[in-house]
Order: sequence, then C-alpha cells, then structure tokens
Amino acid sequence: MSDRRPDARVSQLDRVRQEYTQAARDILARSMRGVARTKLTPDMLTVAGVALCLSGAVLIGFEERNEKLMFWLGGILFIAGSVADILDGALARAASKGTVFGAFLDSTFDRLGEAAVLTAIGLVFMRDGNEIALVATFLAVIGSFLVSYTRAKAEALGLRGDVGFGSRVERVVIISIGLFLAPWGWLEWPLYVLAAMAWITVLQRMLFVRRQLRELAEAT
Repeated sequence: MSDRRPDARVSQLDRVRQEYTQAARDILARSMRGVARTKLTPDMLTVAGVALCLSGAVLIGFEERNEKLMFWLGGILFIAGSVADILDGALARAASKGTVFGAFLDSTFDRLGEAAVLTAIGLVFMRDGNEIALVATFLAVIGSFLVSYTRAKAEALGLRGDVGFGSRVERVVIISIGLFLAPWGWLEWPLYVLAAMAWITVLQRMLFVRRQLRELAEAT
C-alpha cells in the first residue's frame, strides 16, 4: 500500500469549520507569546482547566439550592475550564513547551472535565424524573467520547478524522447554552442537540475514514 495520504473530499461546511478553527488557533498562538516568557506551563493550564470543570460540575449537582446561581456559576466555571484547556495547547505551541506526556494528559483531562459536567446534568434529569433527557445525556457522553476516539484512531492509521461539527468547541458551546437556559427548564433541548450532533459526527468520521481507505486501495 502506498504511503501517500488519501486526498479525500470534505464538505464545504467542514472546510468552513477547519478555516475558523485554524484562524482561532493562530489568534490564540499570538496572544500567548507574552505568557510564553513566564514560568506558566501547558500542564499547569491543563490541571487548572480540569479543576475548574470539576468545580462547575459540583455546583451543578447542587442546583436545587439556587438554580440560577448554581447553573450559571457552574456554567461559567465550565467555560473557564474549557478556555484554559484550549490555551494550554496554544501555550505549548507558542513557547515550544509541549511534551508527549503533556499532550496525553491534556487529552485525558479533556474527557474528564466534560464527562463530569454531563454527569452532573444527568443527575439533574434523574432528580426531575426526566428519563428521556437522562438517556440523551448518556448518549451525549458516549458520543462525545467516540467523536474524540474516531479522530485519534484515524490519525493513528495515518488518515484524517477531523470532519463533522461535533468537536469539543461546539460541544462546549451547546452545553454552556443549556446551562444558561436551565433555570427556565430548557436544559434538556440542548442535550438532545448535543447527543444527535455527536453521533452524526461519529458516523461522518467513520464514513470519511472508509472513503480514504478506498481511495488508498484504488491508488495502489
């Protein structure tokens, strides 16, 4: 089999997503140049990010005490933790401080922080007796993990697996919207969107990998 990577076609929407993702990375890399001269390391940001997400999950779990305060403060901590997680990669690139273990730690803690917040949301649905929304939350957790796994596995095979709109940035946005709307009883609807988007993205990536493998086979 040839070592040449397949020139698989991607949709216009995926090209748009890739362009704004790359633009955001460039902006973050420039913004972190000053921070790169400090003693702050990417691993510090990674740990801070997951700690903020876990703290947000705990607050969401206590939403019965004060819905607006707990949902909104939990959402703010989740957003702050997610931003810290994005900045750790930007810092690693800007300061050339990245390590293999740091990349592994970052990927692992990404899943931990998001899963913790979704678990807290599932607890809210369980208390409310909303079984459909609870199942949707389970599906969102599984789908989110698979979105990351399919990309990692594709790249391990020398292929691309970055198509679809169910990446971490989009998931953070949807979860944050749900937490903001939660005091008015609208938390479940963003979770339905999240679950559907995650599984659609998993299917897209599976089909995209299959297409690339076919193109490689035809090229040999």
